[in-house]
Amino acid sequence: MRPATLAVVILIGMVVVALLVMRMGWNARARRTIQFVPSLPEVPTELGRSLLGPVAVVYVSTTRSGDWLERITAHGLGARSRAEVEVFDRGIRVLRTGAPDLFVPTSALRDVTVAPGIAGKVVGGDGIVVVTWLATPDDPRGVDTGLRPRHAADRERLVDAIAPLIRLTPGATAPAQEENS
Repeated sequence: MRPATLAVVILIGMVVVALLVMRMGWNARARRTIQFVPSLPEVPTELGRSLLGPVAVVYVSTTRSGDWLERITAHGLGARSRAEVEVFDRGIRVLRTGAPDLFVPTSALRDVTVAPGIAGKVVGGDGIVVVTWLATPDDPRGVDTGLRPRHAADRERLVDAIAPLIRLTPGATAPAQEENS
């Protein structure tokens, strides 16, 4: 075998090994993070009145609440994807392209705010809408889901549509935007 051919074979082998190790790490993280989101909430047959949407967004990621770098990969929640968000009386529906859809019931909502980033995307300013919700009733910390609206004007519209739902939820915190009012 010629040295150039051998070098190419070795390089291809190294790339394959690196990809396999990355995949094993991703799968291990999914097994570790399933404790925070054991299952995705079921979408009810009746969603109630439409409050907003669909709004074009990029679903960025879901992390442990308060730790914007601890990405949750269970159930495909770590996969960044194009999406549309709809807000209804009964919750928030995120229809994702190439990944499982997500529904957050109104009863699980705890906060909505804007942030400069979340695992997978840092944009500076207040470019990411962060929705805090409880994936399990026994985890008071909850999770944060980051959404980056395609149009800047949709950030405020999305926060304004979700905030009233949080006020209806027992145990939720007041949305950060209203503290300044």
